[in-house]
Amino acid sequence: MSILRLLALLSACVFARPTGFLDRTVPAPGGARRYQVYVPSAWTRHRRWPVILFLHGVGERGSDGLRQTQVGLGSAIRLHSDRFPAVVVFPQCPAGEYWTNPDAMKEAMDALAAAIKEFHGDRKRLYLTGLSMGGYGAWAAADRHPGLFAAITVVSGGIEAVPALSLPAVVDVPPGQDPYAAVAAAVGATPVWIFHGAQDPILSVDGSRRMAALLKAAHPYDRYTEYPGVGHDAWDTAYADEDWARWLFSQSLP
Repeated sequence: MSILRLLALLSACVFARPTGFLDRTVPAPGGARRYQVYVPSAWTRHRRWPVILFLHGVGERGSDGLRQTQVGLGSAIRLHSDRFPAVVVFPQCPAGEYWTNPDAMKEAMDALAAAIKEFHGDRKRLYLTGLSMGGYGAWAAADRHPGLFAAITVVSGGIEAVPALSLPAVVDVPPGQDPYAAVAAAVGATPVWIFHGAQDPILSVDGSRRMAALLKAAHPYDRYTEYPGVGHDAWDTAYADEDWARWLFSQSLP
């Protein structure tokens, strides 16, 4: 074996990283918080990679660092990994918290920043998505970090508070002001695709319809998909949509 070949092999071993779903931690009040990062099998340090931040729903809250990968986007990746040539960040919201809370949001954004640094993320191709409570979180992240993401996808989410679920509103606005308009203004020209089940008994489809109408009035390229006869769990169908994956990865910041 030539010296050059040997050096190349040694370099590959030194810089090789495991792929698949990887355990990671991020500093947080009270101790490190566990999260996961999905790294595609083709990953290499020699290029920049798209990065998706996924925010889960109420049922996946906790500290095990695992449940958030078992619903929604994580399930879609396991079934169709070829559709997701990207690094995907799966933070976990603490029990009793919501993504709209500042500490939970900070942990999610810190996990995103760490993954971008470790896995050569492309800052022009950062994508944001969430389902249910995570849909609220996605709107909140878009509102608090305008211009950061190249595209946003919200599944079965909402904007206004739901007292029966103790679910906080995405934004606090003065009386008489429209919270939907406030979030739409923060989203600006960022491409958005909203999914919702028409028969959702948990979070009414009316909120997604209203948000979609506001966004499409300003940006006709935004998309809205409503599934007739589908309840709250529209995410299985949404994340399995091959057209959605193609649309997502076609978006990039200028």
